[in-house]
Amino acid sequence: MSKEGNNNDINIIEEKEIKPFSGGIMLLLVLAGFALSILMIIAGIVKLDSSVYAVGGLLLTMGIILMVVLFIMLGGFHILNPNEALVMTLFGKYYGTIKKEGFYYTNPFAGAFNPTNAAAQTNVKIAASTTGTDSQASIPATSGKKISTKTLTLNNEKQKVNDVLGNPIIIGAIVIWRVSDPTKAVFNVENYKTFLSIQCDSTIRNIARLYPYDTMEDDSDEKTLRGSSQEIADSMRSELQQRVSEAGLEIQEVRITHLSYSEEIAAVMLQRQQAVAVIAARQKIVEGAVSMVKMAIDQLGEDQVVVLDEERKASMVSNLLVVLCGNKEAQPIVNSGSIY
Repeated sequence: MSKEGNNNDINIIEEKEIKPFSGGIMLLLVLAGFALSILMIIAGIVKLDSSVYAVGGLLLTMGIILMVVLFIMLGGFHILNPNEALVMTLFGKYYGTIKKEGFYYTNPFAGAFNPTNAAAQTNVKIAASTTGTDSQASIPATSGKKISTKTLTLNNEKQKVNDVLGNPIIIGAIVIWRVSDPTKAVFNVENYKTFLSIQCDSTIRNIARLYPYDTMEDDSDEKTLRGSSQEIADSMRSELQQRVSEAGLEIQEVRITHLSYSEEIAAVMLQRQQAVAVIAARQKIVEGAVSMVKMAIDQLGEDQVVVLDEERKASMVSNLLVVLCGNKEAQPIVNSGSIY
């Protein structure tokens, strides 16, 4: 069954699951037919030798015709394994889809169609090489006419994109997917595996440029590619699912497998991260040092161990901060005289 769109002339094929004959029963009938045709040919030859030309010629002709018909009928046998489907056409028109595993017999003139077979895959690789895209995903070629409905993995290799700040980054992802509607996968797109790969590249670029790689502020609630990778991967899955629904594909999961700055800015961004880390560490050290100095002065005053004026307190605070905040271990100086 087909529907013609209002804005274009593309036919949208709706899936029709057919119920073929049992292959075992038909195989027995075909074998019986071969035995009958052989007997008819032998009987015709015997009659011809006996000079009964009319009967002998008729039997011989009918036997040969029956054998030719049986050879044609052999093309109607199909074996389907679990999680496989067969999309069939008859004289250029959609015939039906077989989705249940088993041994079946269909119209011998109805042929199965798979756009991702080995010959078509060769053309796809040639076309992909002319685009100059370095991020083409690895897609295994298939040689049969069956459509696999198993869960598959698309390894979208590393590609260079820009984040929301314009920084070039390298990102890679894998997509867990399966064919949910074999009829759409065959007829709605040229090659559903290549279609998925291209849409995956586009989706990763569109999502990655909406977020920064990382934020330098600890208290920032902004989503980043590094800090919110799972949420961003879920966004990629949702957008990719919308893009490939017309091809009858189901996206089960998207995972980010690689994320880093591009080589030309990796060293600079590393220095920036190190500087931010040093500043944060120094801030913690100063906060701790001030707290310790305050505690020391308060305890000295409360216990009346020594009475210091403001000038001596300032000197003590300065010395303690130098000792606590310094990078190197301080060398003590023993004062044996009066502090005044």
